[in-house]
Amino acid sequence: MLFQGWHHLRSSEGLASSLLRCSGSRLKLLFSFRKLWAFTGPGFLMSIAYLDPGNIESDLQSGAIAGFKLLWVLLVSTIIGLLLQRLAARLGVVTGMHLAEVCHRHYPMVPRIILWLMVELAIIGSDMQEVIGCAIALNLLSVGRIPLWAGVLITIIDTFVFLFLDKYGLRKLEAFFGFLITIMALSFGYEYVRVAPDQAAVLKGMFVPYCSGCGPAQLEQAVGIVGAVIMPHNIYLHSALVKSRDINRANKKEVKEANKYYFIESSIALFISFLINVFVVAVFAEAFYGKTNMEVGQKCNETGSPHSKLFPANNETLEVDIYKGGVVLGCFFGPAALYIWAIGILAAGQSSTMTGTYSGQFVMEGFLNLRWSRFARVLLTRSIAIFPTLLVAVFEDVQHLTGMNDFLNVLQSMQLPFALIPILTFTSLTSLMNDFANGLVWKISGGLLILVVCAINMYFVVVDVTALNSTILYVFSALLSIAYLSFIIYLVWHCLIALGVSCLDCRGSVQYPPSVLVDEQPEFDS
Repeated sequence: MLFQGWHHLRSSEGLASSLLRCSGSRLKLLFSFRKLWAFTGPGFLMSIAYLDPGNIESDLQSGAIAGFKLLWVLLVSTIIGLLLQRLAARLGVVTGMHLAEVCHRHYPMVPRIILWLMVELAIIGSDMQEVIGCAIALNLLSVGRIPLWAGVLITIIDTFVFLFLDKYGLRKLEAFFGFLITIMALSFGYEYVRVAPDQAAVLKGMFVPYCSGCGPAQLEQAVGIVGAVIMPHNIYLHSALVKSRDINRANKKEVKEANKYYFIESSIALFISFLINVFVVAVFAEAFYGKTNMEVGQKCNETGSPHSKLFPANNETLEVDIYKGGVVLGCFFGPAALYIWAIGILAAGQSSTMTGTYSGQFVMEGFLNLRWSRFARVLLTRSIAIFPTLLVAVFEDVQHLTGMNDFLNVLQSMQLPFALIPILTFTSLTSLMNDFANGLVWKISGGLLILVVCAINMYFVVVDVTALNSTILYVFSALLSIAYLSFIIYLVWHCLIALGVSCLDCRGSVQYPPSVLVDEQPEFDS
């Protein structure tokens, strides 16, 4: 009897261990940290665009103008950005082509050239923000010894830094991006701990989609958050970066696995970027929401700050930018807060030059089938970005220089349809994506998102045009708006046909070639 009980117990233990082994094997099949590490890199490289100086300025203005009330807009924008990046990654993984290459295959020459020009505008705008951010950071770190115009010229060094790193391969470059993200997390995380915002208010602002007492200024800021977070050239970039991993596209299981790990990696990367953005919003919401120029000016005078003249002696609400942001942090929380803020801005600026360069290279190669060396590409983009920025830095003051960030955020928001419409169009094509084409839910939600983005852009146009006081500018803006909307309507027409509204193609003029698997990888050094 005792022997039978012992035997039964041993059998139970053996069964339990077998079940555990089976469960472990199944878990290993479902998820592998080793495979996740192999696919880690493109998502973090892509997430840099969510942390550029334009985003940081939008964050601090959101906190100073609306307090914690717009954190939920930042959260929703980041989630929308993640879903769009998922579409971009799937296109690259499934087809072996990035978005610009697919556009080259499917759009006629004239629309293709217009699309290229629009995306190039967004890339140059992003590069200008990097130049502005670095120039301001260097000015703050040197206590004004490095003038803004000199800081703009110093950013030319970025080209040589980029080319130096590029020689050592993509993995080294991805590691450098990780280092810059770490610097930003530590810098802005220090500010968050130093200011110690109300955690309950942070959570409420993040998860309660409501803005009590908000007016036009808060609404405009909410719209600006969406434009700053979701960047058009980033969609093109991510669809190319995922091609850096070797995937057998003829194997459906392997493609599905790559899509899964890229999505997990992008989720982690954008979660980290979201936390960094929250740090900035919360710091300025806690410390400077509701503050007046006079209050800040008096505090800066008391601490002996050389920047107290930035704040006029009136009771108007404080208006901040990435330059004033560092100054007020220094006035209220000591010089360390100012210098650490400047280090974070410098890291944000340095990182965005590389994403812009890669985006420009892939976009030019894809749309024009033209291959340039990275050296030539960097020089072209940086020269175009430096010229107008240098003029403002030499002949105007820092307020005008930082004010360019707001304009550049609007510019990039205006270019968003030229990335969103093509990515929804091509990821919905069964002839291109096969079993990985968008389902009905993705088609409907993507279409609604495009409508929202276009509505936001029209809001920007109306606000900016009504601020003009010239008949000639009114007429010019009206003509540009008509051309802009006409091209969007053309792209939407193509998109609706791809989504299944075949009745719009009465003449059968829209033809989409069948899927062609491409195993060519972009020019990365391993």
